Amino acid sequence: MRRPSRRLPDALRALRHRNFRLFFGGQFISLIGTWMQSVAQSWLVYRLTGSAALLGVTGFCAQIPVFLLAAVGGAVADRHDRHPILVATQSVSMLLALALAALTLTGRVQVWHVLTFAAALGVVNAFDIPTRQAFIVEMVGRDDLMNAIALNSSMFNGARIVGPAVAGVLVAAVGEGWCFFANGVSYVAVIAGLLLMDVPHPAHASPRTSAVADIIEGFRFVARTSPVLALVLLLGLVSLAGMPYAVLMPIFADRILHGGASALGGLMAASGVGALAGALSLAFRRSVRGLGRWVALSSAGFGVSLVLFAASRTLWLSGALLFPVGFAMMVQMASSNTLVQAMVPDALRGRVMAVYSMMFMGLAPFGALLAGGLADRFGASLTVAAGGVVSVIGGAWFASRLPVLRERARTLLVAQPAASGQPSEQGTMSVVRD
Repeated sequence: MRRPSRRLPDALRALRHRNFRLFFGGQFISLIGTWMQSVAQSWLVYRLTGSAALLGVTGFCAQIPVFLLAAVGGAVADRHDRHPILVATQSVSMLLALALAALTLTGRVQVWHVLTFAAALGVVNAFDIPTRQAFIVEMVGRDDLMNAIALNSSMFNGARIVGPAVAGVLVAAVGEGWCFFANGVSYVAVIAGLLLMDVPHPAHASPRTSAVADIIEGFRFVARTSPVLALVLLLGLVSLAGMPYAVLMPIFADRILHGGASALGGLMAASGVGALAGALSLAFRRSVRGLGRWVALSSAGFGVSLVLFAASRTLWLSGALLFPVGFAMMVQMASSNTLVQAMVPDALRGRVMAVYSMMFMGLAPFGALLAGGLADRFGASLTVAAGGVVSVIGGAWFASRLPVLRERARTLLVAQPAASGQPSEQGTMSVVRD
């Protein structure tokens, strides 16, 4: 790894590393396309069927492979060179997007096509997500890990602002197919960035255990490490109950707020603005001190904001309420990611991040399926409000556990070299308490 530049502001310190700059720029362009496809895909399913349940099925198909296969992807990331894995996953994602674009632009697309491509992309993500999460430390080292995670979240949500807004305009003007095509082309940027990296390729020793034993070892670490277990359980609860609000967004945009495809893009962008603000608030932090309390408060704040959003019947107010929804969601996710990565040994990073991915993205399809069915029966507003209440309860539970988790988290952080950017005992004692 090349020596990093020292001329950037503290909040951007991870960008001192050339490899991370290449990753950041390529991913930002690609993620704009990804968000465009996400919005266009939801609108296409809704246009073809008008069914809230099928919106939930689409979300289920896109994310259930992560739940089923992420552990395998994490084991692969720990046993093999992560850089070529990422080149491969991004290349396959590009081909899937272009194939869906071809079907849509030629007028032959059917709902089962969308579900099939969503599931195929989910399989790719099951390998891509834990590998990408574990690869961050290889680009920046442990000293800048927290800042890199925050900047990565900022990039994700910056794209989340731009992508849905552009998708709303394109869908209304020329249809969904061009959004899928733009997403396919956008992968060129991230693939080029990966190929331009100067990445050392460490020789991986021949594994002494089977892949199954490696996978089990990752689960055992999470199960026996109470702070990590509590973080991923809360994340899973919020993903199951609260996150599916996004799946039902076409219902809010059309039937409740009467705004159509352009309103859908605006609502998604409003949530993205809030999430970007949440990620940037973490970029200025230099240590993990106090992040445990942030996790608890953000979970509760996310739930309260969802309840208020569900009650709104005015487009501008709904958009305004999605700002704290996005802010709180991102603070919880990025804080949990940072804490987990700070506490996990490098040898287990891919597998533990696979468990993290299973809880964050893997449980979301069950929530999407459940939310779609409940929305068909009880309405989208009541479904989203119920998810908000569950998120508040989860935040309260985590807050009640903080005193118990404090000492174990301190021990784990002290054991990791410079994991938090402030490895002193004083900085780590308060990681989950303050």
